[in-house]
Amino acid sequence: MMQEFWRPRMHSYMGGCVRTTGGVALEVGGIADHVHLLASLKATQSVAELLKEIKHSSSLWVHEELGKAKFSWQEGYGAFTVSPSQIEAVRDYIANQEVHHRKQSFQEEYLEFLKESGIEYDPRHLW
Repeated sequence: MMQEFWRPRMHSYMGGCVRTTGGVALEVGGIADHVHLLASLKATQSVAELLKEIKHSSSLWVHEELGKAKFSWQEGYGAFTVSPSQIEAVRDYIANQEVHHRKQSFQEEYLEFLKESGIEYDPRHLW
């Protein structure tokens, strides 16, 4: 879990990882147990490869810079496309994670996203 005092540094670092791969980090935010990343990617860039790089680089950063040897990311991730007309709404949503998750847990929200998007899933692979 990300501690509140180093979370902003982690989010900045993750934005830098996106830029390093040629993308643009539009918003990075989250709470202790998850991160949301709104990014514009190059047309040739794979979401899977980008997230693999971000997880790898940011884990190393936490281990080396913060001395948190036990930090690791979960294996999976969720990725959703966002239409240009919704970018500002998603930015606001990401920026207000603390308030938002007082009303609805991440798990409840993620299941809602999957259902609204018509994405089939196996509950055994979610948590």
